[in-house]
Amino acid sequence: MTTAQRPRPRAVTPGGPLAASLARIDPQQGRVELRHGDQRGVPGWRTCADFLADPGAFGSWRAGLAAWLDHQYGESPDRTTAGYVMSWYLWVPGYVAGLLFHHERRVPSLRPEHLAFRMAEPRPHPEAIAVLTPGFTCLPDDPDAGDPHATAVPDEQALAAVLRGRFTAHAARFVEVFADQARFGRRMLWSAATDALDNALWLAGRYGGDERAGVADAALVLADGPRPLTAPSTLRQVVAADGSAEWTRRRESCCFHYLLDRGQGTCSTCPRLSRRGG
Repeated sequence: MTTAQRPRPRAVTPGGPLAASLARIDPQQGRVELRHGDQRGVPGWRTCADFLADPGAFGSWRAGLAAWLDHQYGESPDRTTAGYVMSWYLWVPGYVAGLLFHHERRVPSLRPEHLAFRMAEPRPHPEAIAVLTPGFTCLPDDPDAGDPHATAVPDEQALAAVLRGRFTAHAARFVEVFADQARFGRRMLWSAATDALDNALWLAGRYGGDERAGVADAALVLADGPRPLTAPSTLRQVVAADGSAEWTRRRESCCFHYLLDRGQGTCSTCPRLSRRGG
């Protein structure tokens, strides 16, 4: 979809154009609450930078998850808590960036100090995400391209490169920290980053009512080759049991949910299955 197909109101919104973008796209998905602006002092909110700077933060997160898993399943394997937290953390920059790119053709700052999230209870997954700063990158025909907080790039390919670069820069900081705390190699961590970005763009389209457009966005953003990510978009169509076509993807990473004896077994998109089956 082009910018011209996404008419946006020009009314001044407290917090600026990026705050208006987040307010517009929040109702188009139900996965998290989206906010804009400083959340310091608001109970339950922490920046991504807080987690990356505090050696014990991820350990505490995993301990809270382990308590929930023990209650739900009677066990909490170490690799499962690590896999969940790995995926949930990377979901924060990937999801908010995917939504803004798909719906608004805008890319915010994804620096860890510029993103915050709040966890749900008792299952400690991110239930709300906030972009803390007003700056954004956009296309030349964006109605707010002249705003002091906007930086325009020539075309969609350039904007996709900005998104990819900002996301991978954030993911690289996470990989450096989490690699020392989980028994995962860096390949696994970058695989999870790949999944977070590919999946977020896909779901932005699905939740917004145009799944194919989300698939196209994922292909665009991940089109420049795998490194440091591990693959281009793996989204593809398959024929369902009723003969209809549906979209699916091959996951690059594993959440290790299958280690729970009382869980639902191996996910249908698990790389352990898809690679085994070719």
